[in-house]
Amino acid sequence: MSTPIRDEVNAANTAYAADFGDKGRLALPPVRGFAILTCMDARLDPARYAGLAEGDAHVIRNAGGRASDDAIRSLVISHKLLGTREWFVIHHTDCGMELFDGPTISTLLETSRATASFDGKVWTNTQDEGGSKEGWHTAWLTFTDLAQSVRDDVQRIRSHPLTPDAIPVHGFIYDVKTGRLIPVD
Repeated sequence: MSTPIRDEVNAANTAYAADFGDKGRLALPPVRGFAILTCMDARLDPARYAGLAEGDAHVIRNAGGRASDDAIRSLVISHKLLGTREWFVIHHTDCGMELFDGPTISTLLETSRATASFDGKVWTNTQDEGGSKEGWHTAWLTFTDLAQSVRDDVQRIRSHPLTPDAIPVHGFIYDVKTGRLIPVD
């Protein structure tokens, strides 16, 4: 089924592929030897804020840029099989993961899977669309202290039994208002 967004993506891909050039010859391992774990927020462009070109680094994205089991799995594969030697955890200001907690999203999902709305204080379902009373039991990895969330994720990665001792793990906050990376000790 065609949609306007799908058509836009297909047109953009056609233009991109027409100019693809030698990119098909890029090596599998990242040329610059590092990986970034960051948020899926559409305002973040890791290629721009970290000066990346295609093939330079691995970029792992999820809600909040959190060091979930799957993110750590990806980092370990990035190092063990593809040779990255340095890892970055980059969270950002004005993150949506600060706007809810686990019980809030679980309650919303019990009554509807449709998109909820936020009035600046409270999340509410906009329609009753087949929720799940069984719930989906997951660690939502929300946070209330941005710098502490970076510290926690850096520590979780560093202390993971599959993280090599020699891998530096750096923590940063990306400021969505200025574009700057702010180190977190």
